[in-house]
Formats: sequence, structure tokens, C-alpha cells
Amino acid sequence: MATEVKVTLKKSPIGRKAYFGKVLKGLGLRRLHQTVTLTDTPEIRGMIRKVEHMVAVED
Repeated sequence: MATEVKVTLKKSPIGRKAYFGKVLKGLGLRRLHQTVTLTDTPEIRGMIRKVEHMVAVED
């Protein structure tokens, strides 16, 4: 079974560079306090690392 990671959006992308909004959209996060469960891959971890100041991560 593949490992999964839960990502929750904690801070809004409003007022930040458009890049951060695109990364959040790629992760499937659209509104505050929304949680998504994603497969733990290097690509997903890289995206999370770009917006780690805006999200909370649970392994």
C-alpha cells in the first residue's frame, strides 16, 4: 500500500504571488481549512515544500 500524506490549507494565497496559488491548485486545495489526502511522492513533497508556510502536513 502506498503511503499517504494529509495536507491542510492554513493561510490564504490572496495577496501573494500567483505562483503560490497555482501550486495550491495543483495540490487540490481551494479553500481555507480544506484537507486533501495525497499519495506521498517526491513530486508532491516538492510542491508541499514550496508552500510549507501556508499548509499543515500530517504523515
